[in-house]
Amino acid sequence: MSKRKRLTVLLSIMALAGSMAAGCSNNANSGSDETNTANNSQNANKPADGTSANTNSGTNAATTPSADTPVDGGTLTVGTFSDINSVNPIYSADTASGDLATFLNANLYDVDRTNNLAVEPWSLASELPTISADGLTYTVKLKPEAKWSDGQPVTADDVKFTFDTIKNPDAGAPGISTFDKVDTVTKIDDHTVEIKLKQVYAPFLYALNSSIVPYHILKDVPPAELEKNPYGTDPAKTITNGPWKWTKWEPGQYTAVEADPNYWGSVKPHIKTITLKIYADQNTQTQALLKGDVDLVSSVPLTILDTVKAKDNLNVVSEPGPSYEFIQFNFKADNFPDKYVLFQSQKTRQAIATAVNRQGMVDNILKGTGQLLNAPFLPTSWAYDANAAVNYAYDTEKAKTMLAEDGWKPGKDGILEKDGHRFSFELQYNAGNARREQVAAVVQQNLKDVGIEVVPKAIEFSAWIDQNVTPGKFEAVLLGWVLNSPDPDGESTFSSKYFPPGQNAGWYKNAKLDELWVKGYSTVDQNARKAAYAEAAKEISTDLPYVFLYQYGAPEAFDKNKVKFADADKPVPTNAYGYFYHVINWWTAK
Repeated sequence: MSKRKRLTVLLSIMALAGSMAAGCSNNANSGSDETNTANNSQNANKPADGTSANTNSGTNAATTPSADTPVDGGTLTVGTFSDINSVNPIYSADTASGDLATFLNANLYDVDRTNNLAVEPWSLASELPTISADGLTYTVKLKPEAKWSDGQPVTADDVKFTFDTIKNPDAGAPGISTFDKVDTVTKIDDHTVEIKLKQVYAPFLYALNSSIVPYHILKDVPPAELEKNPYGTDPAKTITNGPWKWTKWEPGQYTAVEADPNYWGSVKPHIKTITLKIYADQNTQTQALLKGDVDLVSSVPLTILDTVKAKDNLNVVSEPGPSYEFIQFNFKADNFPDKYVLFQSQKTRQAIATAVNRQGMVDNILKGTGQLLNAPFLPTSWAYDANAAVNYAYDTEKAKTMLAEDGWKPGKDGILEKDGHRFSFELQYNAGNARREQVAAVVQQNLKDVGIEVVPKAIEFSAWIDQNVTPGKFEAVLLGWVLNSPDPDGESTFSSKYFPPGQNAGWYKNAKLDELWVKGYSTVDQNARKAAYAEAAKEISTDLPYVFLYQYGAPEAFDKNKVKFADADKPVPTNAYGYFYHVINWWTAK
C-alpha cells in the first residue's frame, strides 16, 4: 500500500469525530483458545487466552528473522492446543477458529500496526468507507476483481446477505450486538453497498473490519438453520475468498490450508501449505516447537518461557496484548442444583474479589507479562481512567467479615452456608491452558481460606465454548476476552440485551450499566464517550458481574531459521490476531 493511502486511512479515522460534528462528509472486540470474542462474530470479543483500543504499535520481536528475498512454496506448521468450532464468519467466535479464518477469509477492511482501518491489497474493499455528514450512512465499494474460491465474484449481494443475517435474531449470530444498530443494507450496484444506521453508533467503523459469506452458496438456507449448515465446518463445502483454501480437518488432530492458485489478490501468498497441529496442552505444543516438530506457537507457558528463550534458533515476541482474564459469575438460577444463585448478592461478589490474590497471580504466574485490571478497559485505551474503577486489594480477613455481614455462616464442615445453601461451586476453564490451571488452583485456595469451596473443572476448549459458555450453562468460569475491536464499547458482553446465545453468557442484568453503554456509543465526541465509560468502569467494578483479574499477553515463539518476514510484516502482539500480521507476505526457508 502506498504511503499516501496509509496516511489517508489514518487521517480519515482521526477526522471522524471532528468532521462529523462539523457536518462535513468524510471517510470513515482472548483460544490462545482461552477466551471468547465479541461483535460481528468476527468483530466480537473472542474467548481466547483472553474491545478495547490498544494502539501500542511496539513489539519486542527481537530482530527481523531475515532480510533475504522471499521465496514461494514451503510449509508453515503451527502448534495449538484447541480445535476450531467454525470458520463461518457469522459464527466464528473463538480464537482457534479465528486463527484458521485468518488464512481463509478476506476482510472488507483490515487494520494496520496501530489499529487504524486500512485498505490492503488483500482487503475486499477498494477504498475507505464514505460516511455521511450525520454519521448514519456508510458507503462501501468493493474491488471488482475479488472472487470466491469457486471462481464466482464477490459482490454487494454477499455483503448485504452477511449483514442482514447477522442482525436477524433468528440466526443467533454473536455479532448481533453491533449489527442490530443497522437499519438497512442496500445494494447500489454489484460493487457498492450502502449501510444506514438507526442511530449514531461510534464503534461501527470497526465493524467493517470483518469477513463475509457467499450469498450464492447460502442464500436458500433459513437463518435459524445456518449455524448447523456444513459451511464453516466441512472443508469441501466451505467456499472462501482469502489467499489460502481449506483442504483438510481431522478434528482433534490438525487442520490444513493450501495457497489458492487462482487467488484474486495482486499480492499472492508465498507459503504454500499451513498446518495447525492440535496438542493436548500448551506445554506439549511448546515441547513440539523445541523439538522442531512445529515452526510457531502463539502461547508459550510462562513456566518454560526461559527455556524457549535460551534456544538460539527461536525468537520470542511478548507484550501484554488486547486481552484480559476474569472469573465470571452466572446469575441464572437454572444453572444451580437447588436453583439458588450463590452470587446474587453484590456484597458476596465483592467479598470474593477481596479474597482473591490477583496481584499474586500477576507477580507469580504471569511473571511480569501482565498487569492488574479492575474494569474492561485496557490501560492502552483512550477510555481508560485509572481512578474510575474500584480496586479490591487482597485481604482474607476483610473478605471473611464481608461474607459474615452478608449472612454467610460456617457449616459443620467449615464451608459457609446461608439459608440452607452450602457455598460450593464449580469453576470451569479450558483444558490444556497452563496459566488457567494455575490461576484456578490459586482461586480454589484463596476462597477455601474464607470458607468457600471451589471445584475446578477443565473442559476441552471447543466443546466447552459450544456446550457451556455460549448457552450460558455454568456456575462460574475462568475465561478471557481477546478484544477484536479497538473501540472500548462493552455492550455486547455486559448488556442484558445480549443474553445467550449472545455474549452476556452469565445472564447478568444491570439497567444502569445498560444505559451507560448506549450513552457511550451514541456520540462521536470522544470526551463525552470517555466520561460515560468512566461511569461504566465505576458501576461495573462495584457490581462485579466478573472479578476482573488482569490484562495479559501470551508469548509467541517461532523458529527464526524457518519463519521469515520483512520488518514491516513482523508480528504485532498488541493487536488481535497480530501474531499472524501480514502473514500473506511471510515465507519459509526450505
